[in-house]
Amino acid sequence: MRQLKHHEKKLLRKVDFLDWKKTKNVREIKVLRRYHISDREDYTRYNKLVGDIQKMVAILRKLPSSDSDRIRMSEALLDKLYQMAVVPTGKLLDECERVNTSDFCRRRLAVVLVNNKFSERVKDAVALIEQGHVSIGPDVVANPAVHVTREMEDNIKWSQGSKIKRHTMKYQNQLDDFELQAI
Repeated sequence: MRQLKHHEKKLLRKVDFLDWKKTKNVREIKVLRRYHISDREDYTRYNKLVGDIQKMVAILRKLPSSDSDRIRMSEALLDKLYQMAVVPTGKLLDECERVNTSDFCRRRLAVVLVNNKFSERVKDAVALIEQGHVSIGPDVVANPAVHVTREMEDNIKWSQGSKIKRHTMKYQNQLDDFELQAI
């Protein structure tokens, strides 16, 4: 396509059909690929959550530091984000300002499986989840976009009928007759 002349650019300065702002989403595409997010709406939800958190922090910062409402709301926000495992300690309001979309993406079930050495790659973890090999507590999970909290992270295991569970138990010499019947 040819370069626009000055008067053409001047006419199209408000409505530029050739260079859309939405096509400059390199960061979004990198995050979608890195965390193997198949639904773009998940990314926009995370982005909206981050924006809401930052707005809330800005409002809380405008209140005086000795205000009881500010202290109560700050503690509630920090506690919630700490339980969701989005912030590391949950003690300072500065941590909430630094929350970004990748922090929410890191708490997806597929990424947590890779961090806990259930799988080597996120793509493989997504396939295992969709095939029904992973459970959180007694429930089999088939959605790789599940947000894993700190409490849920300890309850991630292979599902009861999973061939992978059978293979790992056989490798560790922990497979017994009762387990063979159940699996």
